[in-house]
Amino acid sequence: MTTRILKRLGGVAAVMALTLAGCATDAPRQAHSGKGKAPPAADVSDRMETQAMAFESFMRNARAIDPAFSSAGDVSQALQVGASHEPRQFEAGMVAYAAMAALQEPGFVSGVQRAGRGGDLARRISADPSAALDLPGARAAAGRASAALSRQAEGLNDSGQRVKKAAYAVQRQSWSKAKVSNPSGRLAQVKRLSTVAYRPENGDAAHLREAVASGGRGGGSPSPLVTRAVALAALSVLGDEGRGRALTASDPRTGSCLRLAKLNLYQCLASAGPQYEDIYCLGQHAMMETSRCVADATRTPVRRTPVTKASYVR
Repeated sequence: MTTRILKRLGGVAAVMALTLAGCATDAPRQAHSGKGKAPPAADVSDRMETQAMAFESFMRNARAIDPAFSSAGDVSQALQVGASHEPRQFEAGMVAYAAMAALQEPGFVSGVQRAGRGGDLARRISADPSAALDLPGARAAAGRASAALSRQAEGLNDSGQRVKKAAYAVQRQSWSKAKVSNPSGRLAQVKRLSTVAYRPENGDAAHLREAVASGGRGGGSPSPLVTRAVALAALSVLGDEGRGRALTASDPRTGSCLRLAKLNLYQCLASAGPQYEDIYCLGQHAMMETSRCVADATRTPVRRTPVTKASYVR
C-alpha cells in the first residue's frame, strides 16, 4: 500500500461504505477424478506428497480467511494464517502439487510406463526435464498441472480481494481505527511464521487428493515450472523420483516473486497504524500477491510484470 493510499483510506471509507454494500492414511495414493476408469497406478512418495500438502494446505487455509472482521483478535488470527508459509518450501510444494495433478492424466501414466520399459528414460528426463513433454499424454498432463495451479491461484486471489475490500468497509466499526498494540511484536511473529516449516495435520492428505483430482484441464505452452512438474511426475511413474529432487528447487522467477511478496507484507505491516491497515496488508500482499506468483508460475516468461518492492513511508 503506497503512502497515498494509506493517507486516503480514512477519507474514502465513507464513500466505499456506500459502494461496497481425520488423516486419510487408508486412502489410495492415486486420486480418482470420478469419471471413467482410474488411471494406472503411479506411486507417489511420502516426500512428494508432504511437499504438495505444504502448498495445498496453505492455499486452502488462506482462502478460507473470513473477511467479516469484528475485532483486533480476528485480524491477528487471520494474519497468522496468511503469513504461515516458508517461500522455498511453498515453491517446492507448487511443483509437487502440479506433478500430482499431472498424474491424474491416464494416458500420460500409461504412456510413461510403456516408454520406460528397458530404457534410460529416467536418466534423460533428470538431465533434461523438457524431454518429459515428448512422452505420450505429456501435453494433456501439463494442462492438468497448469489448470490445478491456476484454480488454486484464482481462489486465493478472490479471497484476497474480499479481504482487501474489508479494509475499507470495516472502518465503520470503531475498533478498526485503533492502533495495533505491540506492532513490533506483531511484525516479529509474522516474520517467524514465514520461516516455520510445514507440519502435516489430520485431514491434509485427504484434502490434497481431492484437490488434485478436481483440478481440471488447461492448455497452452507449459511454463518452466509446469515442465518440471511433468518431469517429476514421469520420474514418479518410473519409480525413480529420487532423480527429480532438483526439480523442486527454486527458480529465479518464481522464487523472487514469492520473496518480494513476503517483503512487501513486512514493509506494509511495519508502516501500518490502525487495525484496518493490517487488513489491507493481509489482503494485498499475503493473499493477492502470493496468488499472482502462483498464477505467473503457470505462464511462459514472455512479458511478466514482477512484484515490485513497495514503498511505505508514513
